[in-house]
Amino acid sequence: MGSLRPFLARTHIAYFTMEMAIRPEVHSYAGGLGVLAGDTARTCADLELPVVFVTLVSRAGYFRQVIDAQGRQLEQPDWWQPGQWCQALDAMVAVAIEGRAVWVRPWLYVHRGDGGREVPILLLDTDLDQNAPDDREITHYLYGGDEAYRLKQEAVLGLGGTRLLRALGFRIRTWHLNEGHAALLALELLERSRPAPRDGAAGAPPCDVAAVRARCLFTTHTPVDAAQDRFPYPLFERLLPDLIEPALLRELAGSGGVNMTQLALSLSGWVNGVSARHARTTEQRYPGRRVHAITNGVHVGTWTHEAFARLYRAHWPQWQHEPELLARAGQLDDGELWRCHEAAKQALIERVHGLGGPRLDPERPILVIARRMTAYKRPLLLFSDRDRLAAIAARHPFQVVIAGKAHPRDEGGKDAIRHLHEVLRALPPGLDAVFLPNHEIDLAKTLVAGADVWLNTPLPPMEASGTSGMKAALNGVLNLSVLDGWWLEACADGINGWAIGTDGGNDAPQAHAAELYRLLDEVVLPLYAHDRARWRTMMKEAIRTIASYFNSQRMMRRYASEVYLR
Repeated sequence: MGSLRPFLARTHIAYFTMEMAIRPEVHSYAGGLGVLAGDTARTCADLELPVVFVTLVSRAGYFRQVIDAQGRQLEQPDWWQPGQWCQALDAMVAVAIEGRAVWVRPWLYVHRGDGGREVPILLLDTDLDQNAPDDREITHYLYGGDEAYRLKQEAVLGLGGTRLLRALGFRIRTWHLNEGHAALLALELLERSRPAPRDGAAGAPPCDVAAVRARCLFTTHTPVDAAQDRFPYPLFERLLPDLIEPALLRELAGSGGVNMTQLALSLSGWVNGVSARHARTTEQRYPGRRVHAITNGVHVGTWTHEAFARLYRAHWPQWQHEPELLARAGQLDDGELWRCHEAAKQALIERVHGLGGPRLDPERPILVIARRMTAYKRPLLLFSDRDRLAAIAARHPFQVVIAGKAHPRDEGGKDAIRHLHEVLRALPPGLDAVFLPNHEIDLAKTLVAGADVWLNTPLPPMEASGTSGMKAALNGVLNLSVLDGWWLEACADGINGWAIGTDGGNDAPQAHAAELYRLLDEVVLPLYAHDRARWRTMMKEAIRTIASYFNSQRMMRRYASEVYLR
C-alpha cells in the first residue's frame, strides 16, 4: 500500500476534490467530476508531476442504483472497506464544527502507473472513536444529507485536508481547488496568512489576500446553479463560528449566502473553465473575472479497450505516454480496426445480456446514451416523437443502450428515469432498447468502447465540457452530439462525427429533436448499413483528430507548464 516518505520532499502541489474515481472497488466518486479527478491522478503519475491528492473516503459511496418494477430509481448505500485498499496513517487533526472538535484521519492510497511512477491520494475519514456518533458519519455519504451535512463535509475536506498535509510534513506551494467544494481550504490559508500580532496591538492583524491568491488555482466545472453550493450565513456561522470575520466573508463569498464558487474565484489567482465555451460562460456569469480555458481530457490507458490498445502498441509503442501519436491513425488497416471494434462491441453485447437485458444483434448499430440523468442533459430527447422514431427504426433497425443515475434529490432526473422505462416498454419492432442500472466505472468502460454511436443531447451552454465522448473516440466510436462543451471544439461535421444543430442556432428541444431524427434517418444509419468503408474512415478520423488531442496527458501538461511549475 506504500508509504508517504518518498513523496514528502518532492511534492509541492495539492489537488483537492470532493470525489475521486480511484478504482472500481473504491466508491469515492459520483460521476464525471470524480472520474476526471481519477484520470488526473493517473496522468500525474505517468508524467511524474509532484502532486498529492486529497478527497473524502465516502465509506457508503454515492449510492447503488436499483430500478424497481415501475422504473423508479431506488438508492442503496454502496459500502466499501478502506482497509482493503488503503493504509491508515498515524495522524489526526481536529476541525472545530459547532464548537466541538471533529477529528479527521487520512487513509493513504498510492496509485502506481504503468511505468512504476506513483502519486499519493489521501482519503479523509471522521469515522473515529474520538468523534461523536453523528460526526463519525460526516464522511460516509458522498453528497448526502442536508445543507448542514454538506457544509460539514466541505469543512473536513478544506480545513481538515489542509491541516493534515501540514501535520504529515508536506510543504505545499500550489493549491488546486477542483470545484467549489474545496473553497474552505483557501480560508484556512487566509487565516494562516496573518502576521504575528504585535505586542499591545488591538484586534487581529489583517489577512494577506494577495498571498493566498498567488498560491491557489481553481477549476470550475459547471455553469448549472444547482451544482454550485450556497450556504445561508446563519448556518455557516453556527457550524463554523469565528473561522473568518463575517464582513470579510461576505466580501469574498457574496452577500446572498456563502457561494462556494464565488469564494473560490475570489481567493484564486488562476481560474479556468474546462472548455473554451465554458470559460466564456463563466466570465459572463461572474463579470470582471479572467477565466482561462483548459479543455478536459481522458486517460488513454484507462479508457481504451484492450483490442485497440494492442493495435496502437503495435504501431506506436509509446502511444500511452504520447497520445499525440494517434494523429497517425489514418495509417491503420481497415480490417484490423474493424476487428478491434467487433471485439469491443461483442463485450458490450455480452455485458448487456449478463445484466438481464436482451441479446443485442452485432450486425445492427448500437447507440449509447450514458450520463447523469438530469434535466439539462435531456435524456428523453431521442424519444420525444415516438411515431417518427418508429418510422426511422422500420427503415433502419437499430439498438439503444441507456445508463445513468439521478441525484437522490433531483426529482426531475428521477422522473426522467421512470419515464424512460415507460417508453422502453412500448417501443416498436425494429428498435430494441435497454436501461442498465448502476452506471459506474467498469460499466462505463464497456459502454464507451462497444458503442457504434455515442449520443449526447445537452441544452447549450450547460455542458461545461463532458468527457464520455472523448473516451468513445479513443475506441473509434463516432459522436452524434449537440455542439456544446468539448464537442464544439472537436467536431468536424461528417468527418469525425456529427453535430446536432449549429452553434448559436435554435436550441429548443423540438428543433434539436427534428435535426437528430433527420441525421439518424438520412445520414448516420444509412451510412452504417450501406457504406461501411466510409464509416471506418470516420472511425479513423475520430481517433486521429479527437483521441490524439482530447486526452489527460495534454491537459496536465498544460496545467504543469501554465500553472503548476510557473
